[in-house]
Amino acid sequence: MNFFRGVMGGQAAGPQPSGAETIQKLCDRVASSTLLEDRRDAVRALKSLSKKYRVEVGTQAMDHLINILQTDRSDSEILGYALDTLYNLISNDEEEEQDAVTHIPVSGKRKNVSAPDETAQKQADDLGAQFTDTFIQDPEHVTLLLTLLEEFDFHVRWPGVKLLTALLKNQGVQVQGIILVSPMGVSRLMDLLADSREVIRNDGLLLLQQLTKSNAAIQKIVAFENAFERLLDIITEEGSSDGGIVVEDCLLLLLNLLKNNSSNQNFFKEGSYIQRMKPWFEVGDDNSGWSAQKVTNLHLMLQLVRVMVSPVNSPGASASCQRSMYQCGLLQQLCTILMATGVPADILTETINTVSEVIRGSQINQDYFASVNAPSNPPRPAIVVLLMSMVNERQPFVLRCAVLYCFQCFLYKNQKGQGEIVATLLPSTIDANSISAGQLLCGGLFSVDSLSNWCAAVALAHALQDNLTQKEQLLRVQLATSLGKPPVSLLQQCTNILSQGDKIARRGSKVQTRVGLLMLLCTWINNCPIAVTHFLHNQENVPFLTAQISENLGEDERLVQGLCALLLGICIYYNDNSLENYTKEKLKQLIEKRIGKENFVEKLGFITKHELYSRAAQKPQPVFPSPEQMLFDHEFTKLVKELEGVITKAVHKSSEEEKKEEEVKKTLEQHDNIVTQYKELIREQDAQIQELKEQVSTMSAQNEQMQTTLTQQLSQIQQHKDQYNILKLKLGKDNHSQSNSQGDGSQMNGLQMEEVTQLRAELEELRMQHTLLQTQLGDKDTLINSLRSESSQTAEGSAAESDNSELLKELEALRSQVQSQSAEIHQMGTEREELIRRAEAASSDAAPSSDGSLDAQKMAELESRLAAQTNETERLKAEAKSLSQSRVELEQQLASATSTVAILQTENAKLQTEVQESKKEQDDLLMLLADQDQKIHSLKQKLKDLGETVDDEDDLDTRDQTDDDYEEDEDED
Repeated sequence: MNFFRGVMGGQAAGPQPSGAETIQKLCDRVASSTLLEDRRDAVRALKSLSKKYRVEVGTQAMDHLINILQTDRSDSEILGYALDTLYNLISNDEEEEQDAVTHIPVSGKRKNVSAPDETAQKQADDLGAQFTDTFIQDPEHVTLLLTLLEEFDFHVRWPGVKLLTALLKNQGVQVQGIILVSPMGVSRLMDLLADSREVIRNDGLLLLQQLTKSNAAIQKIVAFENAFERLLDIITEEGSSDGGIVVEDCLLLLLNLLKNNSSNQNFFKEGSYIQRMKPWFEVGDDNSGWSAQKVTNLHLMLQLVRVMVSPVNSPGASASCQRSMYQCGLLQQLCTILMATGVPADILTETINTVSEVIRGSQINQDYFASVNAPSNPPRPAIVVLLMSMVNERQPFVLRCAVLYCFQCFLYKNQKGQGEIVATLLPSTIDANSISAGQLLCGGLFSVDSLSNWCAAVALAHALQDNLTQKEQLLRVQLATSLGKPPVSLLQQCTNILSQGDKIARRGSKVQTRVGLLMLLCTWINNCPIAVTHFLHNQENVPFLTAQISENLGEDERLVQGLCALLLGICIYYNDNSLENYTKEKLKQLIEKRIGKENFVEKLGFITKHELYSRAAQKPQPVFPSPEQMLFDHEFTKLVKELEGVITKAVHKSSEEEKKEEEVKKTLEQHDNIVTQYKELIREQDAQIQELKEQVSTMSAQNEQMQTTLTQQLSQIQQHKDQYNILKLKLGKDNHSQSNSQGDGSQMNGLQMEEVTQLRAELEELRMQHTLLQTQLGDKDTLINSLRSESSQTAEGSAAESDNSELLKELEALRSQVQSQSAEIHQMGTEREELIRRAEAASSDAAPSSDGSLDAQKMAELESRLAAQTNETERLKAEAKSLSQSRVELEQQLASATSTVAILQTENAKLQTEVQESKKEQDDLLMLLADQDQKIHSLKQKLKDLGETVDDEDDLDTRDQTDDDYEEDEDED
């Protein structure tokens, strides 16, 4: 006990041991003591010494402390002491160390306290990193720590959370890797957010912040562990923007999860969490007295919105988020803050930047922003109010940069908005009673403040970006410089200010004004030959540019020289040679004489070599530490990158090379024309193939129709045959009656003549039908030959040819059928001619009769017979027509019957199988009956042998039959 009394501060007799000796004895006690209480007291003592003797405790006791975590899991008190000791050794945060000693529940963020001696603090940081390396050498130690976090005991879980947070701060990447491969490692840490004790939940937020830094895999796991839902719930519970530091921690964790992580951003959008952000920005009318924490929270909330619509995201993802923000009313809420009064400057600046990225490239959002009005009297468009701030030199620099960024985003890929801005500068739309965006831009462009000049020039350049129509429209703008002098164009006024240079007194950097004007002019005349012609039409412009480029100026003027070279190069590249004095060739000769080609290219390269060029090219938002460094615009850097190479080539090209290039262009155009012709030919061939396919389908339909016609004609021929046979029989009977009576012959001769005439008419009708069929066959042969010739020209003609060959075969069959029909018709004609000949001979041999009454009777009889036969013929024709219709119906019924037969055959097969099985069963039953008969017979035989009277079945049947006969006899009696 004396030993512990000395350690814990009590007085002991004799000399006091040193700190290292005491720690050594405590370590021995922890390692060798068998009593849990002794080990607990030793660990408590090590904890109290771990700050003063950090090195000694860390080097001697760390292994023993880790062993305690592994072996004494049942005692939460000793586990808490061990975890606190390890935390004191690893942590470099003095404030957190103090919290660990006192065990006061402190929630929220903790900030490092800088030590008076920076060297000592650096040594302490190195010491914490060394102890962290020692602890994580064995990954099982981190896994053990994750297991301990499952303990609900406050004295175990809270020190464990702080220890793991300190490990992540010192060696984040290594510890993240261990946790990532640990089973359920991230899920265990996510459970901390559901802890009912706020201090553990809040420190769990700090732990997850460290865990999710720069690790996309862990960020995705945390997001899919329902982190968004939990964090948004905590933010709502804590009061949203009015909440405390816990809301700030939640927002920082959300930023970690969403920034540069497209998967989590998509998950956040698909989960409808964007809609839950809208209530954050519902600020009241009374915006006075914003607390520092509220400003911080709202600033982070705006950053969270910007992360979802950042220009570095994929265009599709940003556009989808922009639509969601407009549909849920978030954009409208941000615009309300934008136009509200009493909002702190930094929040207003960040809100402007946020609105900028929400509307950037989204037409519907840009249209809505254009319709927003400030709550002033009279109401003014929000764009006008913002531009007033941009050209006002009294406004903060960051606010003016934010307004410029907002204006740029409003015009980004918005030709409608560009047209509206340029229209405010045109003479027909200027309203003297109101301030327009164009008036503000012109006022800023010609202000004495250089920053206003630069911002107005860049804003106006964005109104012309990639819009040839507005570039030409802006040439119409005329400015009244002073009373009594004629107005000058805006283009001319810009060049006048540029040429005056240092003569005008300005506030700020004079280089900044000239750079802004040169960027505006380069953007204006780029890819606009009409603007180039207007620029060259002023005789002073080209000499001014050549003079600026050829002079040897200081470092500050080098950028101006490079921009002048770029402007002159654009005049060469987009020159349409409409001005005789400033054609392409003459401008190149002028450069070669006054400047030198190599010197010109060198001056042109000054732009991209400037240190501020690369900074502006990184992202669209203009972020500059000071107004003097605000020289380049992001979109302009892309224009320079695009033009530098082509201008260099254009300057070095000789007239011969240009001619060759023109020839090459012509050759390429010819090649393109040839390719176009081949494409047209292919299209025509495709159309021909399609047409041939349609013709083949038409011919197939016609073939079917011809087959139907052939069937009808066959039936008609059969009818004619029947009629012919009837007439032949009737004619034979008439000839027989003529041999008995001359008077009868005279009347028969008249009847035969009428029948012969009728037969001739029918024969002619058949011949005409035959001729019609021959004509149709000839037409089909001609069509088939034309199809063969057309199908041989196309790649797919083989298919049509095969179809035509099939049609040919069918037509050959039709031709053979028609030939057989014609043979039958010819045979019928021969027989009819024979009948006619016989009838004429009979008429010539017969004598006229004198008995009129007898002739009249016979004539009436014959006419009645003829009428009856005619009626019979009509009836037969009607029956034939109905039979042809019924044949079609029968064919349909046959098809259905065929399918029914197939079904019945299947069922028949099943029934046959069942019959076979029934036969087998019957055979088995017969065999059983036969066995039973044998048994019965044997039993009867045995009964007979025993003397019993047994009647056989045959005897019984005979007796029954006798009884029946006897009863019948009685009934008869």
